[in-house]
Amino acid sequence: MLSDPMPVEAVETARKRLSAAAEDLDANLVAALVLESAATAGVAAVWQELCVPLLAGLRGRDAAEIAVEHALSEGIRIGLDVHRRDPDRRLRTDGVLLAGAEHEMHCLGLHAVAAALREQGRGCVHLGPALPWVALGSAVLRARPRVVVVWSQTPVTGRAYRLVRFGRDFPGVRVYGAGPGWIEPFPPPSIRLTSFSAALTACGAPA
Repeated sequence: MLSDPMPVEAVETARKRLSAAAEDLDANLVAALVLESAATAGVAAVWQELCVPLLAGLRGRDAAEIAVEHALSEGIRIGLDVHRRDPDRRLRTDGVLLAGAEHEMHCLGLHAVAAALREQGRGCVHLGPALPWVALGSAVLRARPRVVVVWSQTPVTGRAYRLVRFGRDFPGVRVYGAGPGWIEPFPPPSIRLTSFSAALTACGAPA
């Protein structure tokens, strides 16, 4: 199940601590704080109530803010990737493949999905950002997933027609677009995921 919402006071305190660490450009401390919060509140709450609002508040208005945004993003990524990761515990991929769209360099949302799946004792194939469509096709042939989730952060990389074409090339695979970059309507068979809980449900995890 997805974790319950964090108490308001806990959210405010955690946001202040994360913001301060990011302002100090201390990605390692950001990661430690993400791990601390995830251990008590769960990945879903940490992602939706801490990470997303803090990242949304950083618009890259100047060089200093861009540096802070990078420190925050890197710390969040590290924290999510370490959460519930045990080298001695091999999780089945459960037929789920996650990847950033071609030329898309930002896919923190997929790190959150992968961490939430691990939290539930599930695994996935996570291939990271900027995976060319041809490479994604090759990965599908090799890994044989039942679900593919492709992340796009901006409309520049969120080309719906490419995702639809990909879905038609692999009719036995459920193909989803995730992230704010997919702004064009999706004709079948592809589907746009609009929430974190929807993404977990699409991956076969309880929400």
